[in-house]
Amino acid sequence: MLLTAVLIGTSCESQKNSSNTILSLSDKKASSETKTLYQNLNTLSQKGFLFGHQDDLAYGVKWKYEDGRSDIKDVVGDYPAVYGWDIAGLEKDNPNNIDGVPFAKMKQYIVEANARGGISTISWHFDNPATGKDAWNNVPNSLKTILPGEKNHKKFTSWLDKAAVFFLSLKDKNGKNIPILFRPFHELTGGWFWWGKGNCTPEEFKTAWKFTFDYLKNKGVHNLIYVYNTGGFASEADFLANYPGDDYADILSFDSYQNGNDKNGERFINEVQKQFKILNEISIQKNKPMALAEAGYEAVPDPKWWTGTLLKAIGDYKISYVLLWRNHGWQEKEQKMHYYAPFSGQVSEKDFVDFYNLDQTIFEKDIPKKLK
Repeated sequence: MLLTAVLIGTSCESQKNSSNTILSLSDKKASSETKTLYQNLNTLSQKGFLFGHQDDLAYGVKWKYEDGRSDIKDVVGDYPAVYGWDIAGLEKDNPNNIDGVPFAKMKQYIVEANARGGISTISWHFDNPATGKDAWNNVPNSLKTILPGEKNHKKFTSWLDKAAVFFLSLKDKNGKNIPILFRPFHELTGGWFWWGKGNCTPEEFKTAWKFTFDYLKNKGVHNLIYVYNTGGFASEADFLANYPGDDYADILSFDSYQNGNDKNGERFINEVQKQFKILNEISIQKNKPMALAEAGYEAVPDPKWWTGTLLKAIGDYKISYVLLWRNHGWQEKEQKMHYYAPFSGQVSEKDFVDFYNLDQTIFEKDIPKKLK
């Protein structure tokens, strides 16, 4: 009997380990296309990392809404592998998102990118439901008001209804739902958003995340790969403080930017390396891919930033993707240029071409070759 118990225990344990693989999505009803994308992300991460860019097809530093155009494509003749979008504004029935991109166009770009083999990721800078102000209105206890039984719960579910309609409207030419990397409640270790650190308890955050996941799933949304995302963190405990559990997240990620008082990028490289070291252990332990979900150096003043800084920051870690923030161009209010990727004539253009030509950087045209 003891031997039987041991064998049963071992068998259950091995089943547990084999089912908890990197290829097992948290949504057990995920579409076959979504499962395939998740498997492909895993395969590709062993061969290099995907390069992504926020709002890439919508506008660039000197243009807006020109079909087929991209600042990245202008420089290297290829599109990014990953396209970032944000659906803030959807909750208010706005025709355009937080950055002025019409949702109709966003949908068009996601469909076009998917047809070429590109991948889309979506974040959501949704308004503070307690105050009606923007995502940066970090009034403590705002998140608590969206939880079941609380006063803004119904409002929040109406927002999720709108997100569900949008996600389910993203279809390819065969009528199949396009898989999306969904990154809700992002940069959660920072206190600058109403859902961030210090503005809610870890338990409240986990409840909100799990509710969002379950609600969308129950609405029939099965084309999402969930990206858990932090800002800076100093330890494994720090990174996992608000983690909803392995059955509610698929990709582990953080965001990191180089700033103006770190001209040679040493601090940025050290910080990213330190965080990847911690995250790599968690990633192996949980069998989940990892990513640098947002990164950049505003206006890229360093002509060798791509091969000299970003590449060193990622180092030898096997990451799924890195996404650079948007190329807005001139900001009138701030009186400065706001962009994170090169464009024709930009000072780091030549280095970016060198970066593009590296075997480990994966752009859109590289995907089918790397998956062979």
